[in-house]
Amino acid sequence: MLKELSRKKNIHIMLVYTGGCNGCDIEVVNCVLSPFYDAEQYNVFLTWNPREADILVVTGCVTKSVTKSLKKIYEEIPNPKAVVSVGACALMGGVYNNIGADLGTSTFVDGPVEKIIPVDVKVPGCPPRPEDVITGIVKALPKILNG
Repeated sequence: MLKELSRKKNIHIMLVYTGGCNGCDIEVVNCVLSPFYDAEQYNVFLTWNPREADILVVTGCVTKSVTKSLKKIYEEIPNPKAVVSVGACALMGGVYNNIGADLGTSTFVDGPVEKIIPVDVKVPGCPPRPEDVITGIVKALPKILNG
């Protein structure tokens, strides 16, 4: 009961970078930690522990070396959980999707994210604006709070 109550009072997001340029990571961290947006004032906290997380925010193209780790992190997050896919790379592989294709080799990208784990909210952009990232997190809240 205490855990359920605290999850409704405090939302913990876990940011997972799966490859790319880190532009989306900077925008997500900007939403939570910068004094301008300061999502912490609304009890939205960044965590690095999947067992504490409510919302998994995934940025970057999903490389072959990260796929297994991403699945494991997703499985460790307690239910109800939501996944927010942020940025063009996470949504479609971005510019990294076809690397190696001209050489006749397979690409090093397994993603987009929705091919690896279920995605609840998609936030497009390269990189997306912080306002859009916050909107994506807010769209994921009903699944957490009502689930």
